[in-house]
Amino acid sequence: MTTFDRREQAFENQFEHDEELKFKARARKNKMLGLWAAGLIGKTGDAAEAYARDLVMADFEKPGGHDVVHTLMHDLAAAGQPVEEHTIRRQGERFMAEAMKQVMTEVKK
Repeated sequence: MTTFDRREQAFENQFEHDEELKFKARARKNKMLGLWAAGLIGKTGDAAEAYARDLVMADFEKPGGHDVVHTLMHDLAAAGQPVEEHTIRRQGERFMAEAMKQVMTEVKK
């Protein structure tokens, strides 16, 4: 293996690692959003956890984060707790920052 091949492999490994961290952080962010929304809807305990889990799975339906936001908007409105899209997105940004901190802390352990 040449030096170039080793460098290329190292870059590919780093890219794969970074993408895995982003995936974990995004899933964690969506779970936090789900728990936040569950609280607004009035769900607690196992029902809140199940709702958050379902929201994480909703993110896999279509590329991008639009499906999660629209699912939340629909569910919150149906529960009589309408929340605007920009509020959900802002909350998601806050949760993403927290999720990244948590994932990075786990990696360092």
